[in-house]
Amino acid sequence: MSRVTVLGSGAWGTTLAQVLCDAGHEPLIWGRNQDVVAEINSSHTNSRFLKGIALPSSLEATTDIERACVFGESIVLAIPAQSLRENLRAWKNIFPLTLPVISTLKGIEAGTASRMTEVVMEELGVEKSLIGLITGPNLAAELSLRQPAGAVGASSSRGIQNLIVDLFTTSYFRIYPSEDLVGCELAGAAKSVVALAVGMTIGMGLGENTQAMVITRGLSEVARFGQSYGANPLTFLGLAGMGDIVASCGSSLSRNRQFGEAYGRTGSMAGARAEVASTVEGVASASAIRELAHQVGIEVPIIEVMADAVMGTITPEQAMARLMAVSTLAEL
Repeated sequence: MSRVTVLGSGAWGTTLAQVLCDAGHEPLIWGRNQDVVAEINSSHTNSRFLKGIALPSSLEATTDIERACVFGESIVLAIPAQSLRENLRAWKNIFPLTLPVISTLKGIEAGTASRMTEVVMEELGVEKSLIGLITGPNLAAELSLRQPAGAVGASSSRGIQNLIVDLFTTSYFRIYPSEDLVGCELAGAAKSVVALAVGMTIGMGLGENTQAMVITRGLSEVARFGQSYGANPLTFLGLAGMGDIVASCGSSLSRNRQFGEAYGRTGSMAGARAEVASTVEGVASASAIRELAHQVGIEVPIIEVMADAVMGTITPEQAMARLMAVSTLAEL
């Protein structure tokens, strides 16, 4: 049994804590919201983020970040990607620097175009050999019901890969190790933008042909973009790539798809934000991902169009017109 600190009391952090309990470990959730933390401890539920889910009676939560940081033998990050740097700076004097840090964040930092594991290393000085990532087609609402699912445990360190497998493997959750941390991280971030585009087509009333085109061309963009940063091409055919794109684009539970649908239906980003108030990583990361692609000279038409859409400079109709005008040679 291992003691694990989970920083984040939202749907994903709480779900992963449940998985850790089921795997025979002892997690402690940290969260800012006192009501959420009190409910987890007293009622063993988190009705704000996981309605109808009965959490393990052994699961505990705290609002005390100092207690959380000294509790675990490893740290799991499950907070919004765009707030990571700010939080790490606030925690720098108490954050344990010699423990494994496992990111679950799927985003690229706006303004710096940094991957989340890069932010951890930059702000805390944690060694790369202690950094890991868990990613894949994992919708919290389904995994919290203990429906069968798979994920990738990625790290440059074999020891951290094995740790992720040990911590999160249960009868319903299977973890596949990978040494391609960069590829897995870029795939998880970029798929969110593809899901926005697919949602947009659904909101516009377009059909399966259009969705299939956007999904497959989007995967091609993500793969070419990732390979330019040294990623393994096979990463994008697995759970971290194709698997995550299928789940995010195909499920109405996906917040990125939900936001895209609202954009396609209302015709504006303002309208979409009014409908979907929760954190949507594809919206926050689109421009940064476009910047990363351009830094290595890769054309990513779908990501480029959605980055402009996020800025509110084009309508869904203009976005689709631009996608249909892309040269068929541009993506070979």
